[in-house]
Amino acid sequence: MQFIETRGNDNIREKEVTFSKAILNPMASFGGLYVPKELPDLIEFYKENLDSEYKELAFNLLKEFDIDIEYNVLKEAIDLYDNFDNGVACPIVKVKDDLFINELYHGPTRAFKDMALQPFGYVLSSLAQKLNENYLILAATSGDTGPATLETFKNRANIKVACLYPDGGTSDVQRLQMVSEDGKNLKVVGIVGNFDDTQNALKSLLSSDEFKDELKKDNVKLSASNSVNFGRIIFQIIYHIHAYLELVRKSEIKYGDEIYIIVPSGNFGNALGAYYAKKMGLPVKKILITSNENNILTDLITKGEYDLNSKTLIKTSSPAMDILKSSNVERILFDKFGSERTKELMNDLNSNNSYKLSDNELNSLREDFDATFSDDEYGKNTIKYYLDKYDYMMDPHTATCIKAYEKLKEDNLKCVVCSTAEWTKFSPVVMNALKGDNEKHRDVEALEYIQKEFSVKIPNMVKGLFHKKIIHKTIIEKEKIKDEIISFIK
Repeated sequence: MQFIETRGNDNIREKEVTFSKAILNPMASFGGLYVPKELPDLIEFYKENLDSEYKELAFNLLKEFDIDIEYNVLKEAIDLYDNFDNGVACPIVKVKDDLFINELYHGPTRAFKDMALQPFGYVLSSLAQKLNENYLILAATSGDTGPATLETFKNRANIKVACLYPDGGTSDVQRLQMVSEDGKNLKVVGIVGNFDDTQNALKSLLSSDEFKDELKKDNVKLSASNSVNFGRIIFQIIYHIHAYLELVRKSEIKYGDEIYIIVPSGNFGNALGAYYAKKMGLPVKKILITSNENNILTDLITKGEYDLNSKTLIKTSSPAMDILKSSNVERILFDKFGSERTKELMNDLNSNNSYKLSDNELNSLREDFDATFSDDEYGKNTIKYYLDKYDYMMDPHTATCIKAYEKLKEDNLKCVVCSTAEWTKFSPVVMNALKGDNEKHRDVEALEYIQKEFSVKIPNMVKGLFHKKIIHKTIIEKEKIKDEIISFIK
């Protein structure tokens, strides 16, 4: 499989690259992203893998993509799913007759980012060692990418990691997961600002020749673990396919029946994985996108408008979705409208902080997507209602998905909700929901209360965070990021 660029080629970079080149150097011409030149038709593949367990399905899918990674490396990377709870990567839980939860948080950092980053980190570090090259991996996080990146690359040969997070913009558990990491090859930096500030800084550094030249002095090359890297996306396709096949295996649907996939979306990588699965023949009626009050994706999908001028980032109780610049929307625009139009739209966004789709373009987008949003109060009410009525505990991001289930479901089809984080990462919000108050609870207090009152288990990894030594104490202005990282490398 070859990869091409969302904004066209600048006649400097190669016009087509392999998978390994695309993941080692994820930023493309004109600030664009890499995408597959062609996607395989998987209709027969789905039928042939009806009985495949997760690891077998993952390996078989990667073979269909024909990527230039040795099979033994892929198998070893996929074997990391054995470290998930009970060796089950992502159980599908039935809540109601037409509502199923795809629990994507059973990995080592209790969030869906482990589904992609556990195998991706192994593949990328194996490539670096094979090439005898040293890489700096940059990560910008709204709370979950950071811990998962640090965990997968911790103490791996030929790799250093610089992880940027918005100070005050994550939950306490997410922050503790990062700042207590003791790997010698890791650097964690808090940024004064929000997630968009950290992501913009990451993209700027990835595109900066000056920064790359500085790294070259120390024999270091640059890559990224955010979903700008297609190495993340390829692993995010798998769990959507697995969810569908699992419903068939459980006799909840017959093969060929359509379903809805509901995604709480921030950077749109999760939704993009579902879109690619749909495009490759998975019977998905639509992908329903839910947002919190930072509902720019709702405006795009319902009105065709992406306007940052009308938005100010709001800090909510679902912080992983506190994002206004969703990187992976660009890959959808490319797939729908081609590189020339994508470059035009992205230039409009960079110049004017906005772009607008034509009526025909909006109609094309709405063939595959619909969207809605909810506020914090709705989320908390939903958490309490579903625990009381269905004995199901969910986190605030998952709770936003219920809005799409209630409001956007047009046909009598099964719905699969992507649950992107375990409730333990946001226990103060869950405690607010269950007690019906708005007080500021500490994470320790909230975890203990919920465990005692509702007899739920808290993973040892989460319990242990509050006794770990804080290693990374740096908090800086965004203008100082480059100097801080260069100092770390040296």
